[in-house]
Amino acid sequence: MNERLHKFHAYMEEFNLDAVIVTLPKHVYYLTGYSSDPHERFLGLILPKGDEPFLLVPSLDIESAKAESIVQRIYTHTDTENPYEVLKRHLRGGLKRLGVEKSHLTMNRFEALSETLEAEQYVDVEAALTNMRAIKSADEILRLRNAARLVEQVLHDGLKHVKAGITEMDIAAELEYAMKKAGVGPAFTTTVLSGEKSALPHGATGNRQIQHGDMLLFDMGVAANGYLSDITRTFAVGDVSDKMKEIYDIVLEANARGIAAMHPNAVLADVDHAARQCIADRGYGEYFTHRVGHGLGIEVHEYPSVHGDNRDQLREGMVITIEPGIYLPGIGGVRIEDDVLVTSTGAETLTTFPRSFTVIG
Repeated sequence: MNERLHKFHAYMEEFNLDAVIVTLPKHVYYLTGYSSDPHERFLGLILPKGDEPFLLVPSLDIESAKAESIVQRIYTHTDTENPYEVLKRHLRGGLKRLGVEKSHLTMNRFEALSETLEAEQYVDVEAALTNMRAIKSADEILRLRNAARLVEQVLHDGLKHVKAGITEMDIAAELEYAMKKAGVGPAFTTTVLSGEKSALPHGATGNRQIQHGDMLLFDMGVAANGYLSDITRTFAVGDVSDKMKEIYDIVLEANARGIAAMHPNAVLADVDHAARQCIADRGYGEYFTHRVGHGLGIEVHEYPSVHGDNRDQLREGMVITIEPGIYLPGIGGVRIEDDVLVTSTGAETLTTFPRSFTVIG
């Protein structure tokens, strides 16, 4: 049994849980090394108190589970079987306290599970898993470094295709093609926004053609060996207005201040404030409309959320994004995002792609 399973069994002892059923595929991967998308089929890692854990997987996934999982006991269910009845055959009855991931269980699945197992009480275990995932191991940090390196390689190659007349969608396609050639895939939908669309924090890449005078924003990441990167860079296509150069410099300073505020025991709200106040002091506070960042790991948005009301503290080994932005409606916007590791003395930026104001195309 690996260190993560040992740690989770200690949590089970502390909270007197008779068993835990982990159903979120990302958490199954985190605890076992087995990565799967079961679609509508049931996938579960079951951890019974005082017994070896086991996986229950769709029968068509048995060979993959055997090859990837550190858990040796693996059972299957066919498409015509009730997976909860199969689960019941391998998990002793008389459960008093059963751990589940409440936000992942649909009402239908919970009703089927509770009718079959008839536990007396259901306890949400997501906070325990979230806290475990927040502190990255040396191996996880290596994987995150690699994901950062790869996305920067892809961005470097993708910039070669930027020219007036090419569409946002064309550039995004080139970026994702470069990912495939590098042996990885996108961590999330690759975003390319130009001109006035760069002022949309969650804008959608479309068929707008790149023009001279545009700001061009890239928000992208790769998934490599189970871990993700997430970077945003904004460029000028030819000459842009003095206003856009001004907000670029402000966002760049805000990015640096947010990173500088990071260290073990730093309050997340203070990290947010450090970046946000820089923008507010220059008169653009109302145009920075989202949190400063979020945790990053096997998911692109993990705990913690870096916003002004979060009084939780940073801990060594956490990896978060710092991504301030200014968005001027109908004109254009700038965001600069980096992946940052909390070290014993401060912070280390994993993404190193140049941040200085750059003209391309």
